[in-house]
Amino acid sequence: MLDTRRPFTRADALAAGISAKALRGSRFRRIFTGVYVDARVSDHPLVRASAAVLVSDGSVASHTTAARVYELPVPSESMEHVTVSMAAQRASRSGVRCHVGTVVGVRSVQGVPVSAPLDVFVQLAGMLSLVDLVVVGDAMVRRALATPAELRARCASVTEAHIVLARRAADLVRDRVDSPMETRLRLLLVLAGLPEPEVNRKIRDAHGVVLMRLDLSYPAVKVAVEYDGRQHAEDKGQWNRDLDRREDLDDEEWRILVVTRKGIYVEPARTIERVFTLLRKRGLPGLPPRPRDDWRQHFAHR
Repeated sequence: MLDTRRPFTRADALAAGISAKALRGSRFRRIFTGVYVDARVSDHPLVRASAAVLVSDGSVASHTTAARVYELPVPSESMEHVTVSMAAQRASRSGVRCHVGTVVGVRSVQGVPVSAPLDVFVQLAGMLSLVDLVVVGDAMVRRALATPAELRARCASVTEAHIVLARRAADLVRDRVDSPMETRLRLLLVLAGLPEPEVNRKIRDAHGVVLMRLDLSYPAVKVAVEYDGRQHAEDKGQWNRDLDRREDLDDEEWRILVVTRKGIYVEPARTIERVFTLLRKRGLPGLPPRPRDDWRQHFAHR
């Protein structure tokens, strides 16, 4: 019996006794041409991935489609992506892009074949910018889908197109990164030639109690760079607790520099200058004479 709660093809429907007229009615929702699902099933990345792999025989959900299944932060797009091993398997369908390539690892996610995370990282190198790819890599590590070492090893072992970008991104992936914006802030500083800050350092008092966990920091000169997304702005209690922790850090002679979304997307040059100036005043060893301009190709257009 056909389970219409999962995507199915028109041919499957007709074979199960569902008429073409019924497919055009309100009971079903068309996802792609010739691929349907029960109208009561909500639109979800796994539903769309399941529908996409029905378009081409032997296909695997890949690229951004696979990334969305794994709940990884990738830019929005309307296209779904699948990969087949041979060109003869490729089928053309509006809304689905079918790639031909080798998929080393495949995971079954609720019965849907999906490229393994390490493969997805390599695939995305052909679609994403350096910064967006590192954001994905940091998220993979955060979700325990891969380790930085595994990403570097995977990228070192293949010779696909765009592998240079993939290898560079893998080298920049770190663990313990809490959010995509923290990744972007770290990369803004690193691509400007500033020494790489430590990620999520725990600051403890004399009794070993954790006062605060810092997004990015330079412990040698007690400088912290914090991204403030105002996620607690509506939670007055949390906001006050954050302020208390920052006062505790002031007592420990730490200097906290807060960066907001505007400081990354609208005023990246000012953010770099603020951090650079503070680090210079504090005498950070290894600081260059001035920031580099390399960051501009990755952030200036934002």
